[in-house]
Formats: sequence, C-alpha cells, structure tokens
Amino acid sequence: MKAQALPKAKLLLKPWQYKLVYDQGKRVRGQNFSLIYLPNRTSSNRLGISVHGVRLAVQRNRIKRIIREFFRHNQDFFEPHSDVVFAVRSGFVPDSPREVEAFVRALLARRKGGGRKTDPGEGVLKVS
Repeated sequence: MKAQALPKAKLLLKPWQYKLVYDQGKRVRGQNFSLIYLPNRTSSNRLGISVHGVRLAVQRNRIKRIIREFFRHNQDFFEPHSDVVFAVRSGFVPDSPREVEAFVRALLARRKGGGRKTDPGEGVLKVS
C-alpha cells in the first residue's frame, strides 16, 4: 500500500504554503467543499486539505483519506504546477467514500464547465 501512497512532495505541508494559497489563490465554493487553487513553481501539483468543524478525528481523517485518494487517481483534473486546497465546511459527515467523491467531482465539473464568462480558474483547472 505504501508504493501507491501520495508522496510528500505532492502535499502542502507547511502553514506558510496554506497561507499563500488562501491569500492569493482563487476560490470555488460548493455545497460542502471550497476549492482554492494557485499556480506554483514546482514540477507537480500539490494538495492541501483543511477539515474544520467535524468533531471526531476519525471522521476528519476519513474525509482526508478519501480526498487524497481522489487526488492521487485524478491528476488529470488539474493543470500541471498548481497548489490545490480542499476546505471542507463544518458539519459535513459523509455516509460513504462515494458521497465525498461525488461532491468533489461535481465541484470540479462545475469548475470545468466555467459557469461564468470570466473564469478565474483558467490555466489552473483544465477546461474541456
């Protein structure tokens, strides 16, 4: 299982990295998630996950595992060289891993669809 794990180079690990994405990144709000993204100067995409308001650590960790797995298997959703932070809204407790995956896919699909004429995510998220 370790061979398939997401390498640390593909994760945002430091508080200053999160702060940079939060301060300078573009935000897409969904029902249960916000997606914040910012181009970076590294050779790959990096993922950050922020889960607030979910009381039990077991539930927080499960949400993070599911999002990491989604990111690992779906790198093609993102343009190369971007930092992406998934911010989970308070009170969200998934019934299954598929539920979390469906919300993530819906948020990214909405982003790909570019519902507005001015697309702040252009160049960071792939638009089909």
